[in-house]
Amino acid sequence: MKSFVTLILLALLISCDQQHEKTEVKEKDPVDLEKELASIEETRSNFEKAIAEKRYADLGNYSTQDLISLTPVCGEWEEYKNMIENPVGSFSYDSIKMQPKETIVVSDSIAYDFGISSSYYTNSEGEPVEIKASFLAILKKDSRDGVWKLHREVATTNLGK
Repeated sequence: MKSFVTLILLALLISCDQQHEKTEVKEKDPVDLEKELASIEETRSNFEKAIAEKRYADLGNYSTQDLISLTPVCGEWEEYKNMIENPVGSFSYDSIKMQPKETIVVSDSIAYDFGISSSYYTNSEGEPVEIKASFLAILKKDSRDGVWKLHREVATTNLGK
């Protein structure tokens, strides 16, 4: 009987051991932070350039298809939001300048950007206007083209002064 119990225990140990032999952990390549930060800066620069050149149709190249962007709707932003929805007179969205304060690459496909932006537009009377906002943006790298894109954004008129 002892040999039978020993034989069963040995068989169990061998079968359990065989299941674990096939487990393999594959390590990812480390993220090249300098390269990713430069790529994020290139996306930001291209986005700013598209607006300055009034290539509004190209702006979708810099965001994911399921972008969610929450921008300010009060104060000096009210006139701008109204002009975007109902353009009249000399209205024009002229440019944006983004000044990141912190960019963190979380992984090879997710990063976040925090900073202040200045948007410039010409109001209906032809006068130039600057409006500022603080922003927190989540960026996602597109697996098809390797370009960092805006995925989520929350902006506020609170500039953190």
